Amino acid sequence: MTSREDSTGEYPMAGIPIDNAESYIEELLEAGYRVAVADQVEEPGETSGVVERAVTRVITPGTLTEDELLAGDDNNFVAALARNGDSLGLALLDVSTGDFLATSSTSESAIEDEVSRFAPSEAVVGPDAPTDPVPDDCMVTPFDARAFDRERAGEKLSAYFRNRDTLLASDAEIRACGALLAYAEYVRGGEHEGERGDGSDRDGDDGVDLEGPTERLEYITRLTRYDPREYLLLDAVALRSLELFEPRSVHGRDEATLVGVLDETASALGGRKLRDWLRRPLLDPSRIEARHDAVAELKRSVRERERLHELLRDVYDLERLIGRISRERANARDLRSLRDTLAVVPDIREQLADADCDRLCELHERLDPLADVRELIDDAIVTDPPIEITEGGIIAEGYDDDLDELRRTARDGEQWIDDLEQRERERTGVDSLKVGHNSVHGYYIEVTNPNLDAVPENYQRRQTLKNSERFVTPALKEREDEIVGAKQRADEREYELFREVRREIAKDVERVQALADAVATLDALVSLATVAAQYDYCRPEILEHGTDGNAAGEPGGGREGLEIEIEGGRHPVVERTQESFVPNDARLANDRRLAVITGPNMSGKSTYMRQVAQIVLLAQVGSFVPARAARLTPVDRIFTRVGASDDIAGGRSTFMVEMDELATILREADERSLVLLDEVGRGTSTADGLAIAQAITEHVHDEVGATTLFATHHHPLTEIADDLAAAFTLHFEVEQVDGEVVFHHEIAPGAATGSYGVEVATAAGVPDDVVERSRELAAEAADEDRALEGADEATDGHRSIETEHDHDHARARNAPSAAAADGGDVPTDIAAELRSLDLAHLTPVEALTELDRLKQLLEEAD
Repeated sequence: MTSREDSTGEYPMAGIPIDNAESYIEELLEAGYRVAVADQVEEPGETSGVVERAVTRVITPGTLTEDELLAGDDNNFVAALARNGDSLGLALLDVSTGDFLATSSTSESAIEDEVSRFAPSEAVVGPDAPTDPVPDDCMVTPFDARAFDRERAGEKLSAYFRNRDTLLASDAEIRACGALLAYAEYVRGGEHEGERGDGSDRDGDDGVDLEGPTERLEYITRLTRYDPREYLLLDAVALRSLELFEPRSVHGRDEATLVGVLDETASALGGRKLRDWLRRPLLDPSRIEARHDAVAELKRSVRERERLHELLRDVYDLERLIGRISRERANARDLRSLRDTLAVVPDIREQLADADCDRLCELHERLDPLADVRELIDDAIVTDPPIEITEGGIIAEGYDDDLDELRRTARDGEQWIDDLEQRERERTGVDSLKVGHNSVHGYYIEVTNPNLDAVPENYQRRQTLKNSERFVTPALKEREDEIVGAKQRADEREYELFREVRREIAKDVERVQALADAVATLDALVSLATVAAQYDYCRPEILEHGTDGNAAGEPGGGREGLEIEIEGGRHPVVERTQESFVPNDARLANDRRLAVITGPNMSGKSTYMRQVAQIVLLAQVGSFVPARAARLTPVDRIFTRVGASDDIAGGRSTFMVEMDELATILREADERSLVLLDEVGRGTSTADGLAIAQAITEHVHDEVGATTLFATHHHPLTEIADDLAAAFTLHFEVEQVDGEVVFHHEIAPGAATGSYGVEVATAAGVPDDVVERSRELAAEAADEDRALEGADEATDGHRSIETEHDHDHARARNAPSAAAADGGDVPTDIAAELRSLDLAHLTPVEALTELDRLKQLLEEAD
């Protein structure tokens, strides 16, 4: 951790400076270590030997509580996974705020989605529970398997929550929650600030003594059990693709994310609440509408909204403050921060006094000013206290009579000493005589050498200096003892009183947490209203789910699909980072649920698809949306297959990652899902890629029924759309001006006339000779394709999709084959069967079956 140099060179050292421990601890945590903190557990003056030390706390990435180590204001979760039969339980705890969540599922992939949604920094995994749901960047910590025992976990939960059986839905959840509480208690260690217990006797598995006494974490008062199906589901792929919290580009800025453009919150509380809403958008139209009502009223009430934002800027992080207070780690400044926040609450309530909508009226009632807590802090703690809580100066005058008396004794003594200098000068006649003080010798009277003859007999020599002597008198020594004794007792009394005040405030932890939640909700709503007003967002109309009324046999007949209508929609992130943005409409419904979108690269296909998804997501968060108008039914889940990425460490190529994501979509999407597909099948040959893209298009349309936006460069897919009842085509307009491509970024019905790949390469700065050669090859391929299409039309009346694979076979029929060169021609009957296959109307499974049959015939012929 540190190093020193001597004549032999640099050598490592283990010691670190105590006043800079946080930076070294942070470095250790980032390197993947857990840090054990050892402290003195007895007073040096009470022992004659070595002062006993013990591990008093364990610091891990998921259990941080220090502001210096926490990365920003977002939640920092530690997770626990536990299995019970077929059920997998997940518990999530933010040790710094007390936020405690639980859920369970029989689907491992569903739990993996939830872990990705909350991105814990650390996870403890029970016996038989899988580690696959835990992402690679999350530390997996071994913990005593006994903590996951059903009975033991239930007892631990009962110590915190009386109604544990009604709070949780399964034994798997009880196992996960109980074990997580045991882990949180373990890492906290014993008591703090000189009162810690000796943790040296922890002798269970992994050093954990689960049988020994534990200290209840008083600030963990709320356990929220939720069902993921109550919220719009976003898996890890969708979170990344839609850039909710992290930009896709390694050079992306924080504002290049959805939370970055949406977060105008004034407090850490509001920021965390807004992020939670983005992680878990709502499904219930009534709950969505309640947030929309509040945002609408705040958007209209400009003066009140701006005043609320100004007041909320003075709100400290109440959740972390009360957490530190309950853990007895808060100092006097923390208490004053709590008091200053409480002082703002009456003004916030006043701004909501005339609110109309139910949500704001409810918040007005929930904003408890905690006047008694504020009064206690005002009476007990000085306005500007020091950081240290053991050195005095923190308790206000008049709060405690005993303390006031000790302070008077100390002040009187100091005044007597202040007067002593003048009295002794007059008595000795030495004008240069001084009364001073230092930490080693205490109070003294200093006389210079030329005046030593005037020193009275009652002066006792204490220290000899080069030019003077220092003395004490019995009276001075007596006064010094009084002052020092009074100050020491006053410091001890102040510390005792401070701890009493802190413990008294900790009793109101639930009231403070309730206030924190109300303030956080208000701040998040004010933020949404501010963004809506500043960037011209509109209120979306939320529709109830139901069939569209089509008769059976008609497109969408009897289906309970989605309806999404967006007029003049804009991408909320891109419009902030570009000088101008072209709005576009979107209309998706049961009879128009699969859009095949074509157009060249850079025309706007990916941006368009993401903006539709982000507008839907924002609407279900409770936000207004970047559009002129919008109406939609809530989406249950958003799936994305967007962008190229690989997993080299996991042994998966770009194409395999794409196929894995597609398999998830085809397996889990349904009629209430919104699916974004971008360039499916590009990681393999053109023939295979087109076959896969066509098969997926047909399957999504016929079997899945999801509302889908499919951007592709496989232009033959636009012909497929003509034969699918609920499919339609869109394209982005471009034109060539003086040989250059001009992108209009406007979407229009129908298919694009080409991909303009060579032109885009020119715009990107590809060397001219490469571009010219590309034009030549493209022209040759186009001529050959036209010739082949003419031949096919003359011999085949069936509609088919031309692919490079088909062209290769056609060309092979007009040239000597490799088989002929080797002396073995393909039998005429097999070749005829191969030519007669109608590939456009074969499913992938049927095509493979036919290929296997023809291969066997060929082998038999050989």
